[in-house]
Amino acid sequence: MRFTKYTLLLLVFPLAILLPELAIAQTDQDILQPLDLTTSWVGITSIILFVLAYSLVVAEEYTHLRKSKPVILAAGLIWALVGLVYAQNGIDHLAEEAVREFMVEFGELFLFLLAAMTYVNSMSERRVFEGLRSWLVGRGFSYRNLFVITGVISFFLSPVIDNLTTALVMCAVVMAVGKGNDRFVGLGCVNIVVAANAGGAFSPFGDITTLMVWQAGHIDFGTFFSLFVPSVVNYAIPACLMYFAVPKGMPEVSNDRVRIKRGAFVIIGLFACTILIAVSFHNFLHLPPFLGMMTGLGLLKFYGYYLRVTHAPHPNDSAESHMVGDVDSFDSFRAVARAEWDTLLFFFGVIMCVGGLGFIGYLGLISEWMYTDLGPTVANSLVGVLSAIVDNIPVMVAVLQMEPAMDELQWLLVTLTAGVGGSLLSIGSAAGVALMGQAHGKYTFFGHLKWTPAIAAGFVASILVHLWINSHLEGVVIG
Repeated sequence: MRFTKYTLLLLVFPLAILLPELAIAQTDQDILQPLDLTTSWVGITSIILFVLAYSLVVAEEYTHLRKSKPVILAAGLIWALVGLVYAQNGIDHLAEEAVREFMVEFGELFLFLLAAMTYVNSMSERRVFEGLRSWLVGRGFSYRNLFVITGVISFFLSPVIDNLTTALVMCAVVMAVGKGNDRFVGLGCVNIVVAANAGGAFSPFGDITTLMVWQAGHIDFGTFFSLFVPSVVNYAIPACLMYFAVPKGMPEVSNDRVRIKRGAFVIIGLFACTILIAVSFHNFLHLPPFLGMMTGLGLLKFYGYYLRVTHAPHPNDSAESHMVGDVDSFDSFRAVARAEWDTLLFFFGVIMCVGGLGFIGYLGLISEWMYTDLGPTVANSLVGVLSAIVDNIPVMVAVLQMEPAMDELQWLLVTLTAGVGGSLLSIGSAAGVALMGQAHGKYTFFGHLKWTPAIAAGFVASILVHLWINSHLEGVVIG
């Protein structure tokens, strides 16, 4: 059959007749409100599923069950229960649309983190962090010097490569220089956790929670740096108190030399450019930051292609020593494969679980109690305490999905407390949990708990300093 403009008209005409009815149906669907299931068996069962799943997450160190597995399963079961009730009530697509909204939220976070993780893995493969460790070990610093140096580096490195990666890198340094001195390693790890979490609080790239707040549009990129002084206070107070407990003396100097691989410093420069691109996309082009990060990832892949086609093994290397040399060519897809997939999938499970509980109606109840009855300052301070017990990611996801009406002063406060509150306990942040595994037996829950009063003093002081020096942001709302 010949396809002409008349054929097209015949196909479009019936659809045009149906469009008003479709529009009416869509309008009817839009006015439907989610059912209040907070007191139903579905709501109670969903709460139980989430608690059980998160209990397995907390117990990961002992069960060795990856944290993503229970929350992914719980997310599917919670939404299945929700979908069942809505289907029984003849409400089509409302739950489906909610799931798609949460999926968009996760997708943006996923792509942003995937690009950032690929860059960090690329720098690790080029031995950037090994070079830093070797330099510090060979300088002949005392234990107290190293305590200060590793803490300060953690504080300023965390805003760029995130608090978890920073903690792992600096823990390797502390363990290398503190062999045979468990007391120094334990104190050094506590110091690193506090410094990394404090440093990550004043940068959109320093923590998952700060990234989520920035991507949600509640705080501009430049406004995050208003938290710099409160973050310094949060770190400096416990660090000063712990300093006098650090053993005196000097560790044995190591002559270990690490050769950083070709292209390492260019990759560092590309990472800085990628951050600049992401910020520019968001601030000037009003595009999601993840798009800028993925654009920067494209730059890394093109540079990776250049490294591969121009690769030549170093004359001092051999196939047997490829772990310390540059025998294998750079492959950006290997860096992608080494991303923390368990962490990325964990975020999916958490966002979907909390989203499901919010869709059921629980977040509305909690928001009413916290932000109306208690007030935003008390509520946001409480978020920090909860972050030490539950972990800051699900707590911040819940706050963002509650969408309380707050000014920039309060959004900065909840960003600060969620970031640094996890330092109160070793299990309160990903950095602390990771270091308990890396420095097993030397950095422990009770070893950290001993310094919780000092860390709490820094936590309270940072809140007071923020409310004082950033009081001019009270009443300021973006958009």
